[in-house]
Amino acid sequence: MREVVRTPAGCALLVAGIMLIASTTRAPFTGVAPLLGMIRETSAISAAAAGTLTTIPLLAFAAISPLAATLARKSGMERSLFGALFVIAAGIALRSTGPVWALFLGTGTLGAGIAVANVLLPSLLKRDFPARTTGLTGAYALTSGLAGALASTAAIPLAGLPGSNWHLSLASMLIFPVAALMAWIPQLRQHTAPTRDIASPLHRGRIWHSPLAWQVTGFLGLTSLVYYIIVGWLPAILAQAGYPAAQAGSLHGLLQLATAIPGLIVGPAVQRMKDQRGVAIAMSFATAASLLGLWQLPSFAVVWVALFGFGAGAAFILGLAFLSLRAAHSHQAAALSGMAQCLGYSLAAAGPLLAGLAHDATGGWDVALACCVVATVLMAILGNLAGRATTI
Repeated sequence: MREVVRTPAGCALLVAGIMLIASTTRAPFTGVAPLLGMIRETSAISAAAAGTLTTIPLLAFAAISPLAATLARKSGMERSLFGALFVIAAGIALRSTGPVWALFLGTGTLGAGIAVANVLLPSLLKRDFPARTTGLTGAYALTSGLAGALASTAAIPLAGLPGSNWHLSLASMLIFPVAALMAWIPQLRQHTAPTRDIASPLHRGRIWHSPLAWQVTGFLGLTSLVYYIIVGWLPAILAQAGYPAAQAGSLHGLLQLATAIPGLIVGPAVQRMKDQRGVAIAMSFATAASLLGLWQLPSFAVVWVALFGFGAGAAFILGLAFLSLRAAHSHQAAALSGMAQCLGYSLAAAGPLLAGLAHDATGGWDVALACCVVATVLMAILGNLAGRATTI
């Protein structure tokens, strides 16, 4: 692997670019959830079909993640990330044009761009900031959560402006990839050696035979499954419990904000822990408690939403940190990232659609919430295994 030498100013510029890329990895599709009611009314689509607006990006993650390393070897890490940002921007623009087909195609397009960024950034952090990987992973998650909170909270007010609608609300999310593209331009001058910085097929083959890799994959997959079901359907769950659309959107923003808080606490602390088993189990059960509360006592939704955001956010940070902590070097980190995100997001992709189908069949959200509680128990079991202080 060719060493990349950067000045302090260059490192600061790189970190700023990474944080702006992080802002594009969640907001463009989680910000759709508060608008699903409007979209269903104007498009006459079912709850299951609306759920695919959350599922499509996850399917794109699963399909594109294995290809991201090959793309980076051919085009370079920096240029691949720049291209990913451009694809995200194009997807946001396309889905905002109006037709239902453009809404779905644009959502898939932006999902493909996010998939590339999700796979390459952990390897970039492992390569350029090996001593700060966990802290920067937390900052990355914090930035992603803050951007998601802004998008969710602003979605309904923007759609309600005079002369506005949900199309313009979705289009406003272009601000995230456009800002990231501008900040990332200086990185295009870097000429790294992507064939060495990104995992080789040999490393990928070994990863798939590692029990520890499967445990990390299962933990991240179940965390993503539960998270994206709630992120996709929380406004609808709250609406059925009697909350107005604007308040449901604000609570959805609170969820995104709460997921950012663990980035300040869990991220820096994980590096100093002997292992991460205790925190993985604790956060899994905190998530379970929040789901039970949302299910049985929705009148205290503000408490349950905040608790869910913190618990699921911390679990997600752990899942991302495991991609580096359980790997011996950046080659394995990229290979583990590709495997975990491919299989993990394949599992998560089924969640919003199945939850929508369960709602259409039963008229409520009890079945979906009960299944999410079961998934959090499995998260605790896998987190206990993935959190051991060992590497592949």
